[in-house]
Amino acid sequence: MNEFEKDVQSKTNDVVDSGLGFVYSFVFFAVIFFIGVAVKFFG
Repeated sequence: MNEFEKDVQSKTNDVVDSGLGFVYSFVFFAVIFFIGVAVKFFG
C-alpha cells in the first residue's frame, strides 16, 4: 500500500469538493456576466 493512502490530508468526499468548485466558478462567471450586462444597459 502507498504511504500516502495511509495518511491522507483530507478525508472528505472528492465529489463534494469538485461540485463546490464547479458551483463557485459558475457563480463567479455569472457575476462577471451580469456586471457586464448592467454596464451595457446603463451605459
